[in-house]
Amino acid sequence: MTTLLILGLLIVIAVVIIVLYNGLVRLVKQVDNGWSQISVQLQRRHDLIPNLVETVKGYAAHEQETMTAVIEARNAAVSANGSGVQQAAQAEGLLTGALSKLFALSEAYPDLKANTNFLKLQEELTSTEDRVSYARQFYNDSVTKLNTAISTFPGLIIAKFGSFKERELFEAEAAASVVPTVKF
Repeated sequence: MTTLLILGLLIVIAVVIIVLYNGLVRLVKQVDNGWSQISVQLQRRHDLIPNLVETVKGYAAHEQETMTAVIEARNAAVSANGSGVQQAAQAEGLLTGALSKLFALSEAYPDLKANTNFLKLQEELTSTEDRVSYARQFYNDSVTKLNTAISTFPGLIIAKFGSFKERELFEAEAAASVVPTVKF
């Protein structure tokens, strides 16, 4: 009878360990999927920017400094895409700031502001920004769930033996929220 009880207890413990381990694996896969979605949307954003800059060049050729800043920020963001969460977030924050200045230029050029190609690109970029925001939120929610699961008991025991590690949140840079000043 005690042997049967011990065997039953061992089976229950094994099932709990398997369920916990598989839950952590699912959370890791969800985090990886979230990061992949961010990467897809950031690549879409990066692909739209050269067309936007070319459209603006036709109307505001003497605003070279702003356009150069956008291109440099885009190139830095593309380069940072595979280098980690914090580096990507920082580069994307700088790109957002440069794009804000580019969009502010449209206020000074009514013909540009009325250009259908510019308006379409601006709309696509705004839509992409929303997608990036949603993807970042999904990723951060997934990271929070994973980090909580591997930091609390009993998941923390399984995490140590399974080599699960905490992940970084994708945090927007403060510089990205700075509103550019438009001077005429």
